[in-house]
Amino acid sequence: MISRTEITDVERHRPRLFGLAYRMLGDAHEAEDLVQEAYLRWYQEDRSAIDSPEGWLVRVTSRLAIDRLRRARTERMAYTGPWLPEPIADPADGPAELASDLSVALLVLLERLAPEERAAFLLRDVFDAPYGEIAQTLDRSPAAVRQMVHRARERVRGGRARFDVPGDVQERLLHRFLDALHADDQEALLALFTPDATFTSDGGGKATAARNVVHGADRLVRLFLGLQRKAPEGMTREIVSVNGAPALVTRVGGQPYAVFSFATDGERLVAVYTTLNPDKLGRIER
Repeated sequence: MISRTEITDVERHRPRLFGLAYRMLGDAHEAEDLVQEAYLRWYQEDRSAIDSPEGWLVRVTSRLAIDRLRRARTERMAYTGPWLPEPIADPADGPAELASDLSVALLVLLERLAPEERAAFLLRDVFDAPYGEIAQTLDRSPAAVRQMVHRARERVRGGRARFDVPGDVQERLLHRFLDALHADDQEALLALFTPDATFTSDGGGKATAARNVVHGADRLVRLFLGLQRKAPEGMTREIVSVNGAPALVTRVGGQPYAVFSFATDGERLVAVYTTLNPDKLGRIER
């Protein structure tokens, strides 16, 4: 028989486990299912031999996520157009496990890592797990894990540079972006993007979206002005905190239509990630 105290004690780890699973998979629904599977295994386990329930749950969640990510790689190869992680609107009182290093830009960069590399990188750099604990999780030596984390960092940094930009600075940039867009001001928009800025959109074959990444500030500005002129009647826009950063959410008839997440260097926008696939908009609430 499991006591209520034991259940309460072990359930307090759920936010951390979800944060790990979501960062591994980029899919909130699958992350929840995976965490629930870890708990089912916990309740079926002989817990008398487990010294650390949290460590045990983290190991099981990591291994389940690695297996699921291996299968997902094949599925994503058949995905229509670019694949982006599912955006999550941030609750005002969300746990710290969901507030740090959750940006869409980082999750996109993590896609270049192999499943075990991704787990090692997240456990070390996001959750600050000791190398010995990660080694036990991945069934590797501590030395091998150190090398794996090092390679993962290099591969992540091989993409765009990551900038620690305060939320209020990002929000001001988005307000400038909206003002220029509403004014149909091409020059003001152009000044907001770096010359090599990119635009990635995910429609999943269920919404109209660019099939390839769009490169260059000129092309991005033309694209956004074109979208503005073709916007559905009654479309609204608002700035909402999504994945730990200000994002632009558009709605039609009160329902989420698209989520625009931005990467910035603090002065200009360097990348835009747009989620249009309706299957991925369920976590965006007013």
